[in-house]
Amino acid sequence: MAGFSVLVGIDIEKKYLKTFIHNFPHANAICDDLRKVNAENILSSLGLKRGELDLLVGGPPCQGFSKNVPRSKREADSSNNLLMETYLDFCEKIYPQWIIIENVAEMRNGFNSRYSHKINERLASLGYKVIDNVYNSVDFGVPQKRRRAFFIARRDGIFPESPRPCYFKKEEGLNFEENNHITVWDAISDFPSIRQGEGTEPATYACDPKNKYQETMRSEGGKYYNHIARKLKPLQDERLQSLKPGEGIKNLPDEIKPKGGYSGAYGILGKDMICPTITRWVFHPGSGRWGHPVDKRLITIREAARLHGYNDDFRFIGTYIEQAGQIGNSVPPILVMQIARTFFATSKCSVIKP
Repeated sequence: MAGFSVLVGIDIEKKYLKTFIHNFPHANAICDDLRKVNAENILSSLGLKRGELDLLVGGPPCQGFSKNVPRSKREADSSNNLLMETYLDFCEKIYPQWIIIENVAEMRNGFNSRYSHKINERLASLGYKVIDNVYNSVDFGVPQKRRRAFFIARRDGIFPESPRPCYFKKEEGLNFEENNHITVWDAISDFPSIRQGEGTEPATYACDPKNKYQETMRSEGGKYYNHIARKLKPLQDERLQSLKPGEGIKNLPDEIKPKGGYSGAYGILGKDMICPTITRWVFHPGSGRWGHPVDKRLITIREAARLHGYNDDFRFIGTYIEQAGQIGNSVPPILVMQIARTFFATSKCSVIKP
């Protein structure tokens, strides 16, 4: 989307790599623990030497920093957190022109900023200029509130340029439509209405695109996959049926209300809402605000993907739950595209500027 050629993808999760292989058939897919991956062999297979790769992007595990994990269970030296150092070791061996590291927003200041300092110091010792910041995807054209920490580094002696927010909250009395935050209905209103357990593949659109976002995200051939509505259990269905857009667990009748749960559990999205952060639990109504604003069902994988910034040509492979995990654990493509595009202003990358 930003003009780069994707060459290699590395992941320990084989099921996730199936989706990568489907969407990037010409790239090399490596299923392995990064601690066991030979960086020199990867460069050799690409016909590159150390220092010749333009961009290396990585997202070390976030569980050790995430606010969704109880503070009592977060350990600074957990095996997941130490994989941040594994990634930095890999960066040193590849020695790319540019590096991006992504994690949850809490990682930036967590454990007294221990890991932030380590990233900055390690990359600086290798000759990189580094900036770090927290970006909210909704400010960059993604119809979802998702705050994430990014470390951006370049080694040509120039500090990276921080991407500037280009979408804003609609002000009272003003309507700069092109720059308003994109709402749920802005994003998904061109998909056909379906009921629980329904959906066909491939599917077609219900109408012409209603806005620039829909026009940009649509598949080139007019057909797409993953628009299948998950069938819910009877009690889950009864709970959704009783709620209106904007309502959630606190609005459920007492006789069917769970004894406990997240504040956003069984939440129904409103048309004018910005979607909350999509997690890998987007398949379960009790884990968040995943109810469709019109149909009495959960949003589909395709709708979740639209709200996450994936275009409709990107197809997810695997079971419904596996596909949900792929979306919830990923960086919104539009956000990282905006970051990647800042490289072209002053760098000498070998890719062609879009």
